[in-house]
Order: sequence, then C-alpha cells, then structure tokens
Amino acid sequence: MAQTWSLSVLGWVPGIITMIVAGVLFWITSLTMHKYIMKHPHIKDICDFGYHIFGKSRLAYEFSGFMLLANNIILIGFHVLTGAKILNTLSDHSLCTVVFSVIVTIMGVVMSIPRTLNHVSFMSMFSAACMGIAILLFLVFAGIEDAPLYGYGGDYPSLGPVKTYAFPLPGTDFVACMNAVLNISFLWVPQILFPTFIAEMEKPQDFPKSLAVLTGISVFLFVVPPAIGFRYLGQYSTAPAFGSLGVVAYKKASFAFVIVPTLVIGVIYANVTGKYIYGRLMGKSRHAHSNTVLGWGVWIALIAGIWALGFIFAEVVPSMGDFLSLLGAAFDSFFGFIYFAVAYWQMFKGGLFKGAFSEMGNA
Repeated sequence: MAQTWSLSVLGWVPGIITMIVAGVLFWITSLTMHKYIMKHPHIKDICDFGYHIFGKSRLAYEFSGFMLLANNIILIGFHVLTGAKILNTLSDHSLCTVVFSVIVTIMGVVMSIPRTLNHVSFMSMFSAACMGIAILLFLVFAGIEDAPLYGYGGDYPSLGPVKTYAFPLPGTDFVACMNAVLNISFLWVPQILFPTFIAEMEKPQDFPKSLAVLTGISVFLFVVPPAIGFRYLGQYSTAPAFGSLGVVAYKKASFAFVIVPTLVIGVIYANVTGKYIYGRLMGKSRHAHSNTVLGWGVWIALIAGIWALGFIFAEVVPSMGDFLSLLGAAFDSFFGFIYFAVAYWQMFKGGLFKGAFSEMGNA
C-alpha cells in the first residue's frame, strides 16, 4: 500500500509506466530463472543459483548467501516495524512502539518454529484473503470519507484541495522520485525465494502456471488499488496509504486485517533464512532431517536470533518508506535483474539473439 504514495510523487504517467515495466521484467526474469533451474534441478536455493551462473564460483556462493541473509533479515525487520505500527494504530494504549515490536517479534518466532513450508500454504491463503479485505475496506473508506487526514507535506487542507496530476509536481527532487521508483520495484523482486519454492514443489515444471497467475493478480493489485487510492488522497498520500484516512474508525478497520499478511510474509522469509543457516550448520548429519533434541534446539535458536536481528533493524530504521528504499537499492538489482541476466547469458551464449527471439515466441 506504499504505491499510492509513489504515485503521489511520480504522477500518473511515470508511476503507471514504472509499475507495468517492473511487472514485465519480473515475469521475464522469473521464467528465465525457472528454465535455468530445470536444466540444473539440484539447485535448492538462491545461493546454489548464484554459484552455478557465475561458473561454480565459491565466492559467488558465499556472496549470494550473505545477500540472502541481509535481504531477508532486513525485510523481517520491516515487517516487525509494520506490525508494531499496526498494533499502535489499533490500540489506544500508551505502550510505545518498541513494546509492540517485541510483541510482533515473539509472535513471529512462534509461527516460524515449524521447519517445513507445508503449513505456509494455508497461512498464505488466509493471509491473501485478509489483505484483500484490508485493501477493499481502504478503497471504500477513501471514497466515502469527506477528506484525508494528512500527508507528508502537512495536514488537510494545508496543501489545498485533493488533486491528482500526470507528472511530478514542481519542486519534486530526484531523491524523492528515486525513492518512489524503489518502492515500486521492491514489490516485484520476490525471485530470491523462488529457487527454494521450486525445490519443494512436487511438480517443478508447473511453476510457469503459478507464475502466470501470480503475475496477473499482482499487476491488478499493484496498479488498480494504488490508482484508486491516489484518486481520492492525491497529494495527501502516505506510505502505507491507510495512514491518510481521516476517520480513526476507518483506519483501524483497514489496519486490523493487515496484521495477518504482515506476520505470514515475515514467517516465510524467516523460514527460508533459517533453512539456509541450518543446512550450513548441520550439513549431512542425522540432525538435519531427524527430530533430535539438538536439531530442534539449533533450529529454534536460529529462528529466535533471526527475528531478534529483524527487531534491531526495525528500531534503527523507523520509517517504512526508507525501509523499502533501502531494500530496493541494496538488493533488488542483484536478485531481480543481474542474476537472471547472467543466467540468460549462460543458457544462450553463442546465440543470444536467437535465444531472445525464441523466448519471446515461447512467451
């Protein structure tokens, strides 16, 4: 829901173009990744992927591992911060955001304890339903209320009546535009998790079908609701857009459903991160796949440590917009574009243009 703010910075034309181009690049790079993994089915995570595309370089493997951990832990921190702000909005209690961050962290640890992703399927469906309800409520409330509460430039009506515009407003600087673009591109770079998901699929060859559905739904969700939100909030848009709602009851009703996807997404990233470290620590020992006291002890300690680090980042970077920009700038280019450009080159070197036309024909 930060995309409404991105549109308020970029305007209709650059904003919508950025959203659509990011979606197309996501689809192409994800298909490329899947084709490469099908040729190397022993790849089980993004680190293996980096190891192979860079000529089986050990340095590339370790670098990918570091980037995986940094990206996921910072992203978990983002969801700790988001969860804390949601609880802060829902509660009229005097507890500070730090206390709510601790509560979200503890909830995340408990939900992340199962080692497999089997339980995530149900949670993901429930999470998607809750997010859908939250978005629908936001759109309804934004449309029926008299005016938004405030924007980053001041409270309503200090910036004048609500208005929308095709291009950035005069005075908008490069940094603001880049932050808006990074907020958009961040949503389109989940490929870091895809190798792990493909490795656990019963039929990895069906991944393109799931990808097509995901891309179609994502294009709708990442373009239509933000556009409607921008229409009613205009220059008063914030990140997330729920914060701009003028009626407190409306804001609480919308935020209430967001806590579920906030936790579930954090759990998914914690699970992937924990599996990577756990695999490195346990190797091929019996503890890696058996229900031993040592195995479970190490796993729970890892999960607790991962969420604790996320909590620290949540306290260091207290702005959601800055969090997304940091993630977008530091990791999106690597895991969203560079890795898959190299994979494409590896698959079609010696016939790059032939491969390109072939790929477009297959698409």
